[in-house]
Amino acid sequence: MSIPNYQGFMIPLLRILSDGTPRKLRDLRELVADAVGLTAEDRRQVLNSGQVVYHSRIGWAASYLSTYGAVSKPERGIYAISEAGQQLLAENPESVTTKELVQFAEAHGTAPAVAPDGENDNPGADASADTSAPGSEPLDPVEQIEDGVQRLNASIADELLTRLHDNDPAFFEQAVLDLLIAMGYGGAEGRATRTQLSNDGGIDGVIDQDALGLSRIYVQAKRYAVASTVGRPDIQAFVGALQGAQANQGVFLTTGKFSRGASQYADAIQSRVVLIDGERLTRLMIRYGVGVQVERTVEIVKIDEDFFE
Repeated sequence: MSIPNYQGFMIPLLRILSDGTPRKLRDLRELVADAVGLTAEDRRQVLNSGQVVYHSRIGWAASYLSTYGAVSKPERGIYAISEAGQQLLAENPESVTTKELVQFAEAHGTAPAVAPDGENDNPGADASADTSAPGSEPLDPVEQIEDGVQRLNASIADELLTRLHDNDPAFFEQAVLDLLIAMGYGGAEGRATRTQLSNDGGIDGVIDQDALGLSRIYVQAKRYAVASTVGRPDIQAFVGALQGAQANQGVFLTTGKFSRGASQYADAIQSRVVLIDGERLTRLMIRYGVGVQVERTVEIVKIDEDFFE
């Protein structure tokens, strides 16, 4: 099954609390996950930040319910259903949207004058504008941020491929060497050498893994159109060049794609050859800050519980 969004967890959470027993959020997460039938695979899904998806969404469900008076917090980190929450559950036994929750709170006088800020205490965007049904959009506030970052990165990735393709082969070869060095290859001294274009023997660059160059990674870089495909013959030629250099490990990078035959061949040979296509190449460039720079840093804050004790 797909994991419900935070709205889809609100009624199951109220059902768990409807027995009148206050519970810690960590216990609620597992009880609610069991109630909606999350599988082991569902529970392993994580956001880019590393946070477990269902933990985040159930936390935000508790946040909205608490903010709009359906759930109370008799102690720090403890949640209990309120009288308003019991009524909300009775009127909405199957599902409730954030818009409906806000309308209920306004009608019963439990809507906050100002929504508090903080982790699991911030409804985020204008909840009254939310008309989505449980199980669909919207994302919770943290996921909205991650989704926005992913959209921006996808746009930057497309531009990176265009820029790499529009520059000359020597620029592309140096760019991939810069990337591998940024990834930590090349040892403490970070030595990478681009070979001469006229006589590279199928090798475009060499990275020394130690100060004496006893361990080396050989690099082949093909600046192809995004829709172009690198086939098995190109990989075979690269492997032949590795054997000529008495090497057994190399990296083949391209702005294009690899055919299935090329990938299968690289997986089957004894030499260790890693294939990096245009999509993975741009992801790595963004991750390791090669060809891009940070435009803005966003800090996500939460309530400092120690401050209020």
